[in-house]
Order: sequence, then structure tokens, then C-alpha cells
Amino acid sequence: MRTPVGFFMSENRHKAFNKPALSLAGQLELLESRGLIIPDETRALHYLKFIGYYRLSGYALPFQNNDATQPPHTFREGVSFNDILECYIFDRELRLLVMDAIERVEVAVRTVISNVMSEKHGPHWYMDKNLFIAEYKHDSFLNRIKEETNYNRGKEHHLEFVNHYYKTYDTPELPPSWMIAEVLSLGTWSIMFDYLQARDDQKEMCRPFGIHHSVMRSWLHALTYLRNLCAHHARLWNRRFTFTPKIADAYAKQLSKNSTFYAQAVVLHVFMHVIADGSQWQLRLVELLKKHHKIDIRRMGFPLDWQQDPFWGMVK
Repeated sequence: MRTPVGFFMSENRHKAFNKPALSLAGQLELLESRGLIIPDETRALHYLKFIGYYRLSGYALPFQNNDATQPPHTFREGVSFNDILECYIFDRELRLLVMDAIERVEVAVRTVISNVMSEKHGPHWYMDKNLFIAEYKHDSFLNRIKEETNYNRGKEHHLEFVNHYYKTYDTPELPPSWMIAEVLSLGTWSIMFDYLQARDDQKEMCRPFGIHHSVMRSWLHALTYLRNLCAHHARLWNRRFTFTPKIADAYAKQLSKNSTFYAQAVVLHVFMHVIADGSQWQLRLVELLKKHHKIDIRRMGFPLDWQQDPFWGMVK
């Protein structure tokens, strides 16, 4: 059966949602009834109020029994609310660390693409549909730029350089590549790169990063997905990623389990080693894992001896 929002459902699925909304005290009582240790009820109620039962439940699942002989959603012996909360806090700090790296990667990628294409095809290269393969929806892309730069909206953009261009120049109708680089998302740059007509252009962009152009396409898509997860505060710990980075020959060992966070960290480290090696991002990752030493890193795909891998260039 097709629903008003367009989804198809089985004719037999006519079940009404009837779960009641529990009070904070009721949520705490439910957790205790399932065997979770609550060392400090006041503290637990505070986090249930400001984080929420449902959000914390995603971190609670790995601590629950998966034995069919046990009641559903019950906790393993000895698990406390603090164990779940530490996973949540760790995950939040991990997202911040990831976003720090992605910001640098995003700026570097769009700068390299803009520089290469501007030098070879002019500052407004992106307006030339012949530089893209036929499948690329070029008109929609230009409309998106107009939307994001307030083109013909009768109001100023929050970026002064965009306003300056529209006030000063009549043609071309849109700003040069290095200006629109500041308003387009990593996802848009990823798609632009993917749909470029000339492989030679792609190869030239990839050369500074030491990455094959087919790998770059995959990695940019994966990082876009990772960025979106972080931007929406989604869980990275204990997640299987649906957009996975291509296993490059040079990093076959590290990317063998490419649906894990470990693979995402490998990709970030490859980029960061080129564009911001002085940041020692990988060492900050080590420090974060040391700080939260109770976290099971195997649930993120980390080998237990990962720091001994020369790939990471760790300082013991």
C-alpha cells in the first residue's frame, strides 16, 4: 500500500504505535528494572533530561544481553549508567576531532580543484557545461549557486565579497571559482569532481595528495557522508558506515575493513599527513583513546595493535 508520503507498506502492517511517553523518573525506573546500575540517580536524571533516553539508548545496546534466553533489552551484569555515558562523551569528543580534520580537508580539496581548473580553463570554468559529462545536471548546479549567493534576490549576501562582485561586475553573471568555493559544500565539490569530463584534469588535482583519481572520488563521497553524520551529531562509535572509502592499493591493510570508523580515520590521516602534518592529528586521536581507555576500540574497527603500524607514524 502506498502511503500519503510515498512509502510502500505491506497490507498486513496495520499496527498502531501505543508506547506511552515516560517521565524521567519512569525512564530511570525502566533502566534499573533491566539491570542497569545507577550509581548516582540525580546525575542520571540530569543526563536523561538534557541528552534523552532515546539518544543514550544507541550507546546502551552493546552493553545489553544478546542471549535469547535472557529477557530483551536487559543489561549484562555489572554495567552501569556511567559506562553508557562515557561512550556518549567519547563519541562527542571524537566528532569534534573528526570535524577539525574534515574542515582542513574540505578547504584543501576545494582550493586545489579551483586552482587547477581556473588556471587551465579560466576563473569561471564551472559555468562551462562542456567541462562536465552529459549526465551532470549543470543547469541545476548553476541554479544552486545562484540560490546560495542570493543572485537576483534583491538582498545582500552575508559574505561581503559576493556582494562586491555583484555590485561591481555585470559579466560573467556569477563570481569566479575561488569565490564560490567559499559557499559550496564538500558534497557539491565531490560531485563536481566526479562529473568532470577530462580525466587529465582529475589526475592533476589528485597529484598533490598522492591519490589515484578513482580513489579520490570514493574518498570524497565517504568524507561527505562522515561530515554529515558529525554535523547532525550522529553516533560514530559502533557504527557500520554505508558509504565506504575505496580500498587503495597503498593502504590495503589499513582499509581492509572499510565499513568501520577506523577506515574513516585512515583516510583522514592520509589527507592530514599531506595538508597539515604539523597538526599531529593522529596523536590527538591517540590521546583521546587514552583518555577514554574503557572504550572498546574494536567496535570501531581498530586493531588492538594499531599504534604499532608504521602507517600512523606514532611516537610511543
